[in-house]
Amino acid sequence: MAREYLTDEEVEYEIERLTNSREVKLARLEQRLKYLRRQRLYTLRHLEKRGKKLIEEGITADLLRTQSKCLEEEL
Repeated sequence: MAREYLTDEEVEYEIERLTNSREVKLARLEQRLKYLRRQRLYTLRHLEKRGKKLIEEGITADLLRTQSKCLEEEL
């Protein structure tokens, strides 16, 4: 059985057809949403790790607020 190869024009037509496909657009949206959720997860994990490190160093929210007020007064 001989294998059929697509011409350059057929490849371009198929790319255009798929790009405009409702199914492809739906799948891309799903992919984007999953990516954003993963990014949010990674950010939250990083923040948790940073928060634990700050707690170990004895830094509290009140201390950070005090430092923030001091910086504002200097300006």
